[in-house]
Amino acid sequence: MTKLSEGTLRSVCNLLEDIKVFTLERLVSSLSCSIPTARLKLKQWGAYTSYNKNGRYYAISTVPRFDNNGLWHYEDIYFSRYGNLKNTIVQLVERSPSGLTGKEIGALVRLDPRSFLHHFRNAGGIQREKPEGVYVYFSDNPVTYKQQRESRSKLAHPAGEFLSEADAVVVLSALIKHHGICLEEIMALSEIRMHKISSAAIRDFLEHHGLVKKTPATKS
Repeated sequence: MTKLSEGTLRSVCNLLEDIKVFTLERLVSSLSCSIPTARLKLKQWGAYTSYNKNGRYYAISTVPRFDNNGLWHYEDIYFSRYGNLKNTIVQLVERSPSGLTGKEIGALVRLDPRSFLHHFRNAGGIQREKPEGVYVYFSDNPVTYKQQRESRSKLAHPAGEFLSEADAVVVLSALIKHHGICLEEIMALSEIRMHKISSAAIRDFLEHHGLVKKTPATKS
């Protein structure tokens, strides 16, 4: 393998900083080297690989200016401090205060969530639930999950929104009539749908009165 001179490496690094992003083919051409040598240099430089465009683009470590979410883009090419898209989603969900919906994840990574989220619904590090009729991705760390779940509940059910006495009677009647049912089953009852009672309001009511049926969190 031909040894690359320090001058050549410095000159190419300056070029790569100027053009921001590049392909493996561009690097091979610039260094006049083999593909294995170019890959070795990418590793030595700690280069980042794009999480879109099929991972075809690279940026050397001095170029990206990552935002608070660890993301950076150059035109329509996207990079993450965390590496590939899967690792990025896991980290974004883990760091989020109240979990993330698919739409929120898509907005952060600048991609249509329909094009990738179905691949990650069972990914290690996250779990998916449907608390308000919309899938939400939470951390699978029990402590983080509990905090996110409580925060998400408050977002869906702002402070000051409580069950009216009439709605409370409807809920209690449903519990008596259908003993032992969980929240999802309560929400499916015709009398609950007819009164348009939110699941967050019912959940808070049940938790306040110690009536919550405990069900294990599961991945779907």
